[in-house]
Amino acid sequence: MSSSPADVDATSNTFPLQWEVGWTKLETDTPERFVPAQVPGAVQLDWARAEGWEPYWIADNWKQYEWMEDVFWTYRCVLQTPELKPEQERKAAQKLFLRMDGVDYRFRVSLNGSLVREQEGMFAPVCVDITDLIHPAGKGENVLTVQVFPAPKSHREAQNRAQANQSCKPAVSYGWDFHPRLIPLGIWQPVWLEVREGRHFRHWDTDYTLSDDFSRAEISMDICIERDKKADRENCGGAELHWQILDETGTAVLDQKLAMEQHDLLPRLKGTVQNPRLWWPHDQGEQPLYLNRIELRSESGELLDVHEQRIGFRRVRLVMHEGAWDSPEAFPKSRSNPPITLEINGRTIFCKGANWVSPEIFPGLLARETYATQLGMTRAANMNLLRMWGGAPVQKASFYELCDELGIMVWQEFPLACNFYAGTREYLRVLQNESEAIVMKLKPHPSLVIWCGGNELFNAWSGMTDQSHALRLLNSVCFELDPERPFLMTSPVDGVGHGHYVFRDPESGQEAWEVFQKAACTAYCEFGCPGPASREVLESIIPSAELWPPKVGTAWETHHAFGVWMQSSHLYVDVLEHYFGPSDNLDVMIERGQLLQCEGYKGLYEEARRQKPKSSMALCWCLNEPWPSAANNSLISWPSKPKPALAAVGQACRPVMASARIRKFQWGEGEIFDPELWLLSDSAEVRPRRQVEVWLEHAGTSTLLLTWNVPAAEANTNTQGPRIQYALPMPSARGNSAAAGSSDVAAADVKRFDLVLRAKDASGFAMHEQDSRYTLLFVPGRKQRRNPRSMN
Repeated sequence: MSSSPADVDATSNTFPLQWEVGWTKLETDTPERFVPAQVPGAVQLDWARAEGWEPYWIADNWKQYEWMEDVFWTYRCVLQTPELKPEQERKAAQKLFLRMDGVDYRFRVSLNGSLVREQEGMFAPVCVDITDLIHPAGKGENVLTVQVFPAPKSHREAQNRAQANQSCKPAVSYGWDFHPRLIPLGIWQPVWLEVREGRHFRHWDTDYTLSDDFSRAEISMDICIERDKKADRENCGGAELHWQILDETGTAVLDQKLAMEQHDLLPRLKGTVQNPRLWWPHDQGEQPLYLNRIELRSESGELLDVHEQRIGFRRVRLVMHEGAWDSPEAFPKSRSNPPITLEINGRTIFCKGANWVSPEIFPGLLARETYATQLGMTRAANMNLLRMWGGAPVQKASFYELCDELGIMVWQEFPLACNFYAGTREYLRVLQNESEAIVMKLKPHPSLVIWCGGNELFNAWSGMTDQSHALRLLNSVCFELDPERPFLMTSPVDGVGHGHYVFRDPESGQEAWEVFQKAACTAYCEFGCPGPASREVLESIIPSAELWPPKVGTAWETHHAFGVWMQSSHLYVDVLEHYFGPSDNLDVMIERGQLLQCEGYKGLYEEARRQKPKSSMALCWCLNEPWPSAANNSLISWPSKPKPALAAVGQACRPVMASARIRKFQWGEGEIFDPELWLLSDSAEVRPRRQVEVWLEHAGTSTLLLTWNVPAAEANTNTQGPRIQYALPMPSARGNSAAAGSSDVAAADVKRFDLVLRAKDASGFAMHEQDSRYTLLFVPGRKQRRNPRSMN
């Protein structure tokens, strides 16, 4: 299949391609059948489309795709090659390049039977000159093939994530608690032909440093120029470079021209931007972006090549939190916890966000529209940082472009997760090639603030240390190519917390609130509360005959409601019944599960914020999901449907808000309800005096418990307030009584009540944007078993 003339983009000299694909069991065989292929995409989707299969996300249809990970796939296209200008006086002939931004995973590229490139790794691009391999017009077809090898597996003993421990293939594809075993293969990024002049840019790289007072940006640009050694007799003599940096109005803040000297193929440019506008996270300031543009012109002034990229100026550091050097306090001393507090442009930032797991199983499907939808939700939820989890693939360029525009910071991990990645020579070779490509592709983005080796590599299930060759290599690559950006070996490091991932631990009976209130982590980079998806999502993935009641062995289990960490996860019907009693129908169960997720997440985010300045981050597990789960910890159901918990998290992440530390979710007869009041602030502005009224609402009645006069405070500072003491039950709270100390609750016994905090300014005007509401449970007749613990 060939490109049509309509496909040609004359303005950019690029030519897209049309593909077909087929498979074989053996590497040396030719497919007997080819079907149309969508590029970017995945071979599994192409074959399923041709066969008319049902969608992989319904019930257990994904199991139909399992065999595809173990065969060879061959893409094929017939090139409609453009006419190239020949060598002219003092000008080299044009060249035709094959550009491939990403093929998953190991592949071999051939043109007319000649090997063009063989490569392992899905992130390093391919750019090869194919001018001398194409047949001239009328001399036969030009056939391009891309053979994709089976999914990499370090062993065959068991189908698990450890099979990815000697590749840069994201381990999530091999099966996770939110992802079926479905391993994408194929061309997942754009592929095209590109006509270039004989002299063109082969490579360019921009770096900058900001002066201590942020009044200057010292910029350097390293360039590599390619030229035709046979035809370009003048080499680079007479050519000219024109470098500009333009602000958002199009005004040049840097403008340089450089006449090229003979044989000068590696020029380095330097310049200064005075008083650059700084890029900030969206909750701290604006996000000005500049256009960085470099042109290569011939001696006659003809444009030979041009590159553009957007950049932003900001300084990022990881620093020790206040008092960090005082710990440990006594001898014998070990080292203090490593720095994890993020500092942007000299200002410490509390990071409120989530872990991002790619929003599609097949990354070839990812498009700017999906990113824009989910990142818009992220910003609306007052999140300022996303941790790009190392089990998932590095995202496409438009993701990072949108983060730059929206002011959402990015913590980027390399594709290592929960495995022991032995540093064999072959693995390190691939890892170096892949990591260098990732760094060079992403480093221009101001939103990218942290590099990290990968996920949970210093834990028992991975067994790696900071002496592991793979991590030492990644540290070296980042330092060599991007030294001003912080690097972490893994998450968690000492002091950082991962987990827990439940509202109530089924074994210990501890609620997540209690766990966090006892903790003292420097950052909480993973934590979660599960919740069911909406009825709409459930009806789209679970056959109607299996929809109610949820059972093990049905599509509920296929979609991660049962048998994940334990038999009851992620739906945790036993936990729902502990608090509410049995659910009568699906809608009741969904409402109760989503209430626990909402209140659980609010309590955890706010508690992490209360522990500032020692605590510096609250990043939940997780924001999104790659396919529809019946129940899990995500805030956004696939493809982009927000759960109620997303709005609840948005409330807990507001820059300034009234907050209450509440010991537990469920209360009983005779207990002293004792919330502790706080005013949380991550704002860059000084906070004036205000009032917070505390109300208890139940069954249509409201009781004023306290009015707190909150003193003025410095910017980015929390204020701790009084603790309330209120004897339960509330008025009208009595009803059917549960037996004292009983764990069996009938739904009619459970009463809900709300703790409401209403903020007012010093003049008494309402500040509803800082109000807070917490929904809690009261069980009449359930007596207190133990004294409330101290909350000093």
